[in-house]
Formats: sequence, structure tokens, C-alpha cells
Amino acid sequence: MTSPAPDLAVRPVTEPEIPDWIRALNTGFLRTPTVDEAELVDRSSYLDPTRTLGAFDAGRCVATFRSFPQEITAVGGALVPADAITNVSVTATHRRRGLLTRMMTRDLAAAKERGDVVATLIAAEYRIYGRYGFGPAVTATHWDIDVQRAGLDPRWSAPEDGARIDLVDAEDVRKLGPELHERLRRLQPGVINRDDRWWQVTTGAVRPGRVSWTEPFYAVYRAAGGEVEGLAAYYCDGAWTDAKQPGDTATVKDLIATTPAAERALWQHVCSLDWVTKAKSGWRSPDDLLPHFLPDPRAATITTQADWLWVRILDVVRAMEARSYEGEGSLVFEVTDGAGLAGGRYRLTASAQGASCAPTTESAELALDVRELGALWLGDVSVPRLAALGRVREERAGAARVADALLRTSGRPWCPDIF
Repeated sequence: MTSPAPDLAVRPVTEPEIPDWIRALNTGFLRTPTVDEAELVDRSSYLDPTRTLGAFDAGRCVATFRSFPQEITAVGGALVPADAITNVSVTATHRRRGLLTRMMTRDLAAAKERGDVVATLIAAEYRIYGRYGFGPAVTATHWDIDVQRAGLDPRWSAPEDGARIDLVDAEDVRKLGPELHERLRRLQPGVINRDDRWWQVTTGAVRPGRVSWTEPFYAVYRAAGGEVEGLAAYYCDGAWTDAKQPGDTATVKDLIATTPAAERALWQHVCSLDWVTKAKSGWRSPDDLLPHFLPDPRAATITTQADWLWVRILDVVRAMEARSYEGEGSLVFEVTDGAGLAGGRYRLTASAQGASCAPTTESAELALDVRELGALWLGDVSVPRLAALGRVREERAGAARVADALLRTSGRPWCPDIF
């Protein structure tokens, strides 16, 4: 990176500058830079100017950055306040001038001041965000399912034990979905909140500029007692072969469930649709139950598996005390943070009954950068593996395994959403 360019102003955008900011964002993401009225109206409706940053060169926006309030579910179900970062771009003519560093530094300092415990983002490029203290904490997996090989009962039409699946409309989803998701995010680490706008956009009530809309099918799983325990949204493409045989692909846009029975039934519903020969799962957890719902798990092929949600710890004490622990023990660890936001030495004492974390002057048993702490926070990453890679350092022999026993979880975190 070349030296910073102090002559370029980095500051919150003003309302008249929003069209120029959108143009710069579209340019950075290699989309047509023209800003149409629909896109301007939509973005203006939710942008918070105090958290929407731009870099300006002679009055022209050349870099963009936005954050917004978010809640993320920690291990154990606690809802943790987060600074969600998105819409990050730097125009090609102004790269390597420190603009992202200036915007990120400003935003993270404000998040720390507000009392956010972590910051989150989904990285378009892997190599950028580690230097700002973010670590990849959640992995996402996409499966393609060969329905004809899966071995499911072709005569299946409904769940057993009195449960049922109903097709519903978008208006029903806006009524039923938020409460279902609220229950899910108290069960699944890594899940983020969905606000009213999310439900409006995902059901077509609000249609942002540049986004074409196709109405999906919506399927709701109701348990025998009538409670909604699952919801799926999916598309079918209407494909036929040259031999006049159906060859539809069902693409799952969203599938959430609070019980394995609901999840199983919704996948069976999607894979038993007449004319569907292939199903695409959308982004799932790597340990999703999906492949093993199928009599032949090999019918589900992983097509993509990659980092998804990145976490940056802003408050070590609150982050470590917010989550639960399956094991019991104590560890002194030292965190290095080049930005000066979360560094220090801490003692973590944890058990199934709760945890305490406090600064200490005791000798460290484990040393790590804040980016590795972010990667470890949701319980998905192996501490000994990071030690083997040279990203965690043992100051006391065996400390990595002690830390792993405390931090790892029996189930992997999952974030079903992109932002």
C-alpha cells in the first residue's frame, strides 16, 4: 500500500451526495455506474448518513463504506450487538492510497465508542480484512442434489405424525416468518437478525433498483399442534429436455427450521416436486443435516465451500462472557491488536454454568492476534490447527488444546444471510 493521501477527504456523505456515492459503489462493484431513480429512492430510504462514508477527490466520490446496527447470535443463544460493515469499494483509480484504512479505522472506532461487541462482514476478497482484525468465523456450503439418485420415496406427499406442509403467499410469510426466525436465532450461533426491510425485500413488497424480481414458492411446515417450525422459499426453472422429459431445477432461496423434523420435511418437499430432477441448496452450514436426510447422501454434491461471515472482536471481555462453554477450565491469553481496540491480556474462566473474563497481569499461556480470536469466537475453528499454522503461539505447552476444549462447539455456526 502506498502512503495515505491526506488531500482526499474521508467523511460521512450528505444527502445531495448520495447519488454520487451510489455511482461510486456501482463502479467499484463493476456494475453499470448509472444511478436510476428507483435505486436512488430505495437506498435513500435506509442509508444512515452518519454511518455512510465516502472518500472524495475534487468533489467526486471515489470510495464507499457503510455500516449498520446488527445482532449476532453467540454460542449459547445470547444476542450480541454488532457493527455490520457492507458496501465497501474503492475506485480503481484511487487504490493503494489508504482510503479503506481511513474509512475502516473511523468506523471501528465509532463502533467501539457505541459499545458494539463485535464487527461483522462478508468478504468479497479474502486477503483484505485480516489486516483490520477480522477473522473468518463461519463457513458456508452449497450442495447440488441429484434428485433421481437420492433414493427418496417418490410417493411421499406429506410429513408423518400429524404435521403438514402448506404453500403460502408472500403476505403470509411476512406474518409468520419474523417470529419463526426469532426462535431460530436463539438456537443457532452465527445467525444475524432480520429487520422488517429484510422481510419486505425478500418477499417482493419492496423491490430495490437493479434487482429483478421473480416470485418464489413459499412452503411452511406446521407441527401437529399447529406451530410453524419451518419455512422454505424456492424457485423452479421450468426446463425440459429435447426428448420432452421434465428436467427442472429447484433452487432454494431460503430454508430455516427450528426442528430437525421440519428441516427434513421441507427438504423432502422440495426434492419430491413433480418434474424436479435437481435441487440447489443455497448457502448452508458445513455440518448441515441435508445430505444425510437422503437415503443416498452421495446424491448431494458440494459445489462450493468457503468462508462466509467474518468477525472482528471489539470488546474481549463482553464477547467472551456473552457466549457459553461446553467444557470447564481456565486460560490466560494475550491478544495483539494493531488498531488498539481490543488488545491486552485476559483470564477466561468458564464452565457450563457461565464464564468470566477479565484483564490480568498473569503470564500468558496462549498468544494470538485479534483476527484469530474473531475466527475462534463462534467455536468453529481448531486452536491446535491455528497453532500449527503459526497463527497462535503457545506460551505454555498444551495451552492450545486447553483453549480448544473451551472454545470449540459440538455444532458448527451458520449464517444464512448475506449483507
